[in-house]
Amino acid sequence: MSEVIERVKCLIIGSGPAGYTAAIYAARANMSPVLYQGSQPGGQLTTTNEVENFPGYPEGITGPEMMVELRNQAERFETDVRDGWITKVDFSGPIHKVWVNETKEIHCDTVIISTGASAKYLGLPSEQKYLKLGGGVSACAVCDGFFYRNQEVVIVGAGDSACEEAHYLSKLCKKVTMLVRRDEFRASKIMEARVRNTQNIEIMFNTETDEVLGDGQVVTGVRVKNNVTGETQELPATGFFVAIGHKPNTDIFKGYIDLDETGYIINEPGTSKTNVEGVFVSGDAADHVYRQAVTAAGTGCMAALDAERYLAAKESFEEVER
Repeated sequence: MSEVIERVKCLIIGSGPAGYTAAIYAARANMSPVLYQGSQPGGQLTTTNEVENFPGYPEGITGPEMMVELRNQAERFETDVRDGWITKVDFSGPIHKVWVNETKEIHCDTVIISTGASAKYLGLPSEQKYLKLGGGVSACAVCDGFFYRNQEVVIVGAGDSACEEAHYLSKLCKKVTMLVRRDEFRASKIMEARVRNTQNIEIMFNTETDEVLGDGQVVTGVRVKNNVTGETQELPATGFFVAIGHKPNTDIFKGYIDLDETGYIINEPGTSKTNVEGVFVSGDAADHVYRQAVTAAGTGCMAALDAERYLAAKESFEEVER
């Protein structure tokens, strides 16, 4: 452990739209924010080829470009953006303690958690190849469905989110093929009925993805396998959507911050406040419903404002006490 302990007024953990928006607001409030980018600088948007639904970009922008602009804006107001990630926290006492890369110790007046959530993928080499290329693999139909208008796509999943995304895609795409690993849905009956009653959604039960096919640049199809008969077939598709869930990046906060059964941070309704005074949350670490860049940015603003008000109230109380 480091011998010198740093003290900061506002520490922001994470560098997606939520973290950078929180930094912009905190910096403009003279909170001298320090932001650690984490293991994926820029967050999930760095894996998104085109962003066309974020206000202010009429011609669209790539995810990486957008995150560079957000970082530049935060740094313009003197946010201290740093490499590294938080590996340990201790929120048990009046001082919020965090450790960077398991060595550097920082004591924080306020902490804004913006660690996001990571989409779960199947892990197939071909899936990861086209995901990295931005050539047809996605975990967000709302984000990317627009690019597949009047085309054929495949979606993997059997829960409510998968049904919701399949139904969304059906309004844009010529055909949606839904791959369900078991012989039944995990989704609620109403969501199951919605996809069953949608004419251009084909459901394939007992079916798993064998390989994502492509021409080296973009997806051209999917080879699937029936896990009962062993039969394989190739489906034409230009888009491959994975809807098997997300994992919030909140493991290091267990034992200090209240989490729901799936690991999302529980915040006080209508605020960014957690169960620990002076610790706030923004973005997908607490959002299992919307998971959009624009909603994440909005909660980043909320977290910075809540942190500013917390510090102002604390300073007023300390003045009265003196």
